[in-house]
Amino acid sequence: MLERKAVDNDIYKLSKAFALRVVNLYNYLSKEKGEYVLSKQLLRSGTSIGANVHEGKNAQSRPDFTTKMNIALKEATESGYWIDLLRDAGFVTESEYDSLSNDCNRIIAVLTKIVKATKGS
Repeated sequence: MLERKAVDNDIYKLSKAFALRVVNLYNYLSKEKGEYVLSKQLLRSGTSIGANVHEGKNAQSRPDFTTKMNIALKEATESGYWIDLLRDAGFVTESEYDSLSNDCNRIIAVLTKIVKATKGS
């Protein structure tokens, strides 16, 4: 689980820490369990969250920033789907699922707040 005190609601840190977890999970699942399809999809969406968040740092305008955060939110939601499938297919344990899912849901919550705040401005 992401360290709550260290990252609090900093979406830049949250998304990077989540991406690293996803990369490590992909490496584990592909090497140890021979699972490539679902984990590759999670790898793509899970790392895309942080890429879009970081790209938003240099947005050309507030609407551009909002668009990047919206894309990151969509990728986070997609990541939740792949995490669910990995659990349902038996590739991750319930405790691994809970930890990943909690981190993903935290990112979704923070991104939702950011998107709502920037759209309202």
